[in-house]
Amino acid sequence: MSPVSDGVSGTSGAFRRHQWAIAALFCSLGFQYATWASRIPALKDDLGLTAAEVGFLLMAAGIGAVISFPLVNPLMTRFGSRRLALLSALGLTLLLFALAAAPNYPVALLVLGVDGVLVGCLNVAMNAQGAALEARFERTTMARLHATFSGGSLLAALLASRMNAMTSSVSAHFAVAAVLLLLFCVYARTGLLTDDASEQQTSEQTSQKKEEENEKAKEKKKQWSMPSGVVLWMCVAMAFGTVTEGAMNDWSTLYMQEVADASHQLAPLGIAVISAMMVLARIFADGWRGRFGDGRVVVAGSALATAGLAFALLGGGVVTALTGFACVGLGIAAVTPCVYVAAARQGSDALALVAAMGTTGLLAGPPLIGFVANATSLVWGLGVVAGAAAVVCLCGTRIRWRDVPEESSVTSPVEAVPGSGTG
Repeated sequence: MSPVSDGVSGTSGAFRRHQWAIAALFCSLGFQYATWASRIPALKDDLGLTAAEVGFLLMAAGIGAVISFPLVNPLMTRFGSRRLALLSALGLTLLLFALAAAPNYPVALLVLGVDGVLVGCLNVAMNAQGAALEARFERTTMARLHATFSGGSLLAALLASRMNAMTSSVSAHFAVAAVLLLLFCVYARTGLLTDDASEQQTSEQTSQKKEEENEKAKEKKKQWSMPSGVVLWMCVAMAFGTVTEGAMNDWSTLYMQEVADASHQLAPLGIAVISAMMVLARIFADGWRGRFGDGRVVVAGSALATAGLAFALLGGGVVTALTGFACVGLGIAAVTPCVYVAAARQGSDALALVAAMGTTGLLAGPPLIGFVANATSLVWGLGVVAGAAAVVCLCGTRIRWRDVPEESSVTSPVEAVPGSGTG
C-alpha cells in the first residue's frame, strides 16, 4: 500500500508540513529574484548605466548560473539537498545587502555573478526536495510548488510598489526584503525532507514510479541513444520558455516606466500582474493537463503569450501593457512544469540537462533583451520575447507528450494548493 493510500491523517499532515516547507524555498527564490529585478530602474540610475550595461549586469547572473552547473552535483553529495538549499537561500538573502551597497558597476557585476551561482544551487536543491516529496507520498505537487515561486515574485512586486511610495532608498527596501527572506529560511528549515530521503528520490527519478531500481541504469542508456531529438526539443522549449519568464520579470518594470509612461508607484505592477496570473495558472495547471493533455496546454499557452505580448507592444499605454502582460503570465506558466514532467520520463540525465537550460534561459535571456533594446528600443527587445514564446509553441508540437496522465496522479486544484490537502 502506498504511503498515502491508507488515508491516515498523520500521513496527510506530514505531507502538508513538508510541502509548506519546500514551498517556502520556492517562494523565497521568486521573492529574492523579483526584489532586485524590480529595482533595476533605480540601480540603472544610481550606477549611471546604459541599457546595454544593464544587459551585461543581468548576463552576470546568467554566467553565474552556468558556472553553478558543474558545482551542484559535488555540493549535493557533500551537503545534501536540504543543507544546500538552506545555505543557498541564506546566501541570496545576504547578497541583497551587497547589491544595495555596490559602489560601482564592476562590484555590481560580481555580486550578480555570485547571485547566479546561488540561484543555480537553490534551483536544483529545491526541485530535488519537491521531487522527493512526490516520490515519498505519491502525490503530484511540483506545479503548485512552482506556483509559490510566482507567488514570491508577486509578493516582491507588491512590496516594491509600496516601498517606492514610501522611500527611494534601495537599501531600505532590500533590508525589509531580507527580513522576510530570513523568515522563509527559518520556516523551511523546520520541515524539509532529510538528505537521505532526497537522495533516495534523486535515484528513483530516473524511471517510472513503479519500476525496479535495477532497471534504471538500462533505461538511462536507452534514453540517451533513442530520444536525443526529443530531448533537444525539450531543451529548446525550456530555454525559450524561461527566457520569456525571466525577460518579463526583468524588463517589465522598465517598460512600464519608460515606454508605457507609468508612475514610479505603478511601474512594479507589471511584475505583479505577470506573477499573479502565473500563480493562478499553476494552481490549475494539473487540472488542465488532465483534461486537455500536456501538449495542448503548452501549445495553446505559448500562443496566448505570443499574442498577448504583441498586443501590449502594439497597443501602448498602461492598461494595454498590463492586459498583455497578464496574457503572458497566464500562457507561459504551465510550460515549465509540463516540460519538467516530460524530461523526467526521459531519465535523470535528460532532466538535469533540461533544468540547466531552464536556468540558463531564465538568467541569460534578459541580457539579450538589453542588447536588442540598446541597439533599437525596448519595444523591439520585448518583441524578441514574443518571438521566444512563439518558439515554445513550435517546440510544443514536436515533443512527445503524455497526453493522458494517470488518473491517480492528478489532483484537484483546491486539494493541491499547499496546506489545503494534497499537492
